Order: sequence, then C-alpha cells, then structure tokens
Amino acid sequence: LPVPPGFTLTTEVCTHYYENDQSYPVELSGHVRSALSLVETRVGQKFGDADNPLLVSVRSGARASMPGMMDTVLNLGLNDRTV
Repeated sequence: LPVPPGFTLTTEVCTHYYENDQSYPVELSGHVRSALSLVETRVGQKFGDADNPLLVSVRSGARASMPGMMDTVLNLGLNDRTV
C-alpha cells in the first residue's frame, strides 16, 4: 500500500509555544506553507481547492507513548466550497 507524503511538526514546536507566551516560532508558518506546497505538488491536489481538494489527516503525538490519548483529525480541508 503506498504511503502518502506528509510532514511533521516536532515536539519542539509545542515546547516553544508554551515557553513563549503561547506563540509559535516566527518561521513556522513559512515552513508549513512550504511543506504543504510540496505535498500538493507530489499528489497533484491543492489544499482548499474546490475542484480537486487536498484532504489531509492531522495526528497528535507526544515524546512518550500515550496509548489512547492521541487524537487524529481526518479530511482536514473540507469546507463549504470543497463539499
């Protein structure tokens, strides 16, 4: 079974968020846009596109194993236009 492309935000992003008055690193937004653009190119779909939307899954994680405690959001990218 082929595995779709993706990217990871490390736990260091979470650490930064809580250690810096609940703010993300300045460069994070650009890195996420760049990584998402690469995924879009590889699969031939565009996030938020009404005709050929890229739907992504977001999975939470932790430094240590926490069975049953992690959430997964499926089909992120659906909205009134894409549906």
